[in-house]
Amino acid sequence: METVETEIIEEKSSFKRGSNSSLRELMDSNYLEYASYVIKDRAIPDVDDGLKPVQRRILWSLFRMHDGKFHKVANTIGHTMQYHPHGDASIGAALVVLANKEFYIEKQGNFGNIFTGDPASAARYIECRLTKLAIETLFNNNITEFVDSYDGRNQEPIVLPSKIPSLLMLGTEGIAVGMATKILPHNLRELLDAQIAILNKQNFNMFPDFPQGGIMDASEYNDGNGCIRVRAKIKQVKRKLIITEIPFGTNTEKLIASIEKADKNNKIKISRISDYTGEDVEIEIIPGRGYEPKILKKALYAYTDCSMTIHPNLMVIKNNHPTQMTVTDILIRNTGKLIEYLRKELELELDNLLNKFHDKTLAQIFIENRIYKRIENCNTNELVFSEVMTGLNKYRHLLRRDVTKEDIEKLLTIAIRRISLFDINKNKKDIDEILLLIDKNIKNLKRIKSYTIKFIKNIIANYANDCERKTEIETFNKVDKTQVALDNVKVGWDKKGCYIGSNVKSDDPIICNEFDHLLCIERNGAYKIINIPEKGFIGRLCHFAKYDKDIEFGIIYSDKNTGKFYAKRTVIDKFITDKEYSLCPTNCKLEVITVRSNSCYKCLVEHRKNNTKEININLLEYPLRSAKARGILIDNKTIQKITFDKLAERDKSQPLENEEEFEEDDIDFEEDDNIDDDDNIKASLPLSSKIKNEIELARLAASRYEGANLETEENTENRRDGE
Repeated sequence: METVETEIIEEKSSFKRGSNSSLRELMDSNYLEYASYVIKDRAIPDVDDGLKPVQRRILWSLFRMHDGKFHKVANTIGHTMQYHPHGDASIGAALVVLANKEFYIEKQGNFGNIFTGDPASAARYIECRLTKLAIETLFNNNITEFVDSYDGRNQEPIVLPSKIPSLLMLGTEGIAVGMATKILPHNLRELLDAQIAILNKQNFNMFPDFPQGGIMDASEYNDGNGCIRVRAKIKQVKRKLIITEIPFGTNTEKLIASIEKADKNNKIKISRISDYTGEDVEIEIIPGRGYEPKILKKALYAYTDCSMTIHPNLMVIKNNHPTQMTVTDILIRNTGKLIEYLRKELELELDNLLNKFHDKTLAQIFIENRIYKRIENCNTNELVFSEVMTGLNKYRHLLRRDVTKEDIEKLLTIAIRRISLFDINKNKKDIDEILLLIDKNIKNLKRIKSYTIKFIKNIIANYANDCERKTEIETFNKVDKTQVALDNVKVGWDKKGCYIGSNVKSDDPIICNEFDHLLCIERNGAYKIINIPEKGFIGRLCHFAKYDKDIEFGIIYSDKNTGKFYAKRTVIDKFITDKEYSLCPTNCKLEVITVRSNSCYKCLVEHRKNNTKEININLLEYPLRSAKARGILIDNKTIQKITFDKLAERDKSQPLENEEEFEEDDIDFEEDDNIDDDDNIKASLPLSSKIKNEIELARLAASRYEGANLETEENTENRRDGE
């Protein structure tokens, strides 16, 4: 009984394990087959001929159909379906892309426009055929390895014996399972020159070249695995900007859409954009009123597709495996393959020449020496072959290989008419020409490198002389968006509700751009720099403005414990967004903060009992210290009143006196929460009309600090006794 139960349990457990493992094995095997198929047979090109399978099948079909005339693209697609199992749509799209590169396929009809993005006409209306370059450099059945097509009815090439660097010349993109490739097109003439440099063991540089033209910064190309920046070519005609060349990877439709989007989002200001593109690109842009064309040009590079960054990825199929390579590696391999293909062709040609020499020499010996007369009395084939062989043995020294049975059969098939009309002199002349070709081939095989260079130069002369570079190579700095951003953000400050933001309304908004920061200073000297919010609570502030790292502040603060006053100048040039800092030590209070560090003030100081004296202070006479450093004591006596006097003139040629005598002390950054209501009341007292007029004049003097809020000048009227 126990044995039966044990067997049942084992069967159940084995069933669970078996079903689970078989499912996993099925998924693993199927997924791996799918992944490897997509990588090898669809998305990733082969390094040797630079083609994806669908492109190779299209070119092979065109070669099979080639008769010198144009073929309907629909017929070509149908013929290619003998080799490609994925339908006509993928074949048609691949053929149009390959034809628009204009190297291997000559087109007739509307194949679309790479500048505007217009699609091609239907396949039944357009025609194509192979170019002379394709016929000369891609096909040779004698050195091509074939494999059965997907249905076994036809043979297709595994790799075409390409004699030029097709992969880098054409460029390609593809997405497979777990990997992708993005190879940029290069100039054919430059590629061939680089191959000559490789054969001569010389250095070379290789950079992409795009049919759209444009401008390119390839300083970070990194031999094909870095990045490049491409820009449209924009020229200025009076106030108009005209785009004459577009970057690779876009078209005029996408480019105009990106410009309109930037205008809609208030990144740029344009009044009109017109597309006059025909055979050449021409997009006319008119800036908005008051908007400089030079600034608009920089903004186009910063906010639109007029400037793009491209990251190539040279993933290819090499020896039946996906491999990451560089441009130099690919060129070296293509050059090695070129030598291999040319050597094979020379060897095959040499074999053919030797066979022709052998056949013509045998025929001449057979006819000239009347060896055919020896077989007149032979009754059997064996005797015939024996007599002919015996007759030829005397002339073995004239041949380059032994006579075979097949050779004798060829001799016996010579017609009587040919024997009677045999021209010995013409045959000797043919043999001499064949011998010259044999010697030439042998020399070429011995000097295969020189022969390869000669072949490349011949390709350049016939097909690449007109291949001028279309993309200009320059080095340009990335456009700083903060320098070209529009001041189109209005930041309001609700002083009563203590709110700030772009959605807060106020009578005197601060005009900013999207990259600006806001400086918020509280009455206890704590400050922080924040990004522009839509609406946010900020608390009671004594100073609120757009942050400018070049603004020099004048500060007077008092120590609550001792009652003494200190002054300093400072620049806030370093910060972490939303982090709180302090302009004065703990338990101190800001009395004056001004963006005019050349301000002069009159201070009433306690002199004797119930008496005061007036002293003048010029903030320029106080040292420029860091924001966290302690200020310099103004006077040992208590200051009762501070009144704005005037603005001192700056003498930039003279250094500030005694500036080096002061040492900066570290301040403990802790928020002062001990400000009482009396302080807030004192900070809110109104200004006299005289001081208001002085402040308005000072606002004009400080025009470079747009939107700076000088409310803290009101503190100059505050009295120490709370008047």
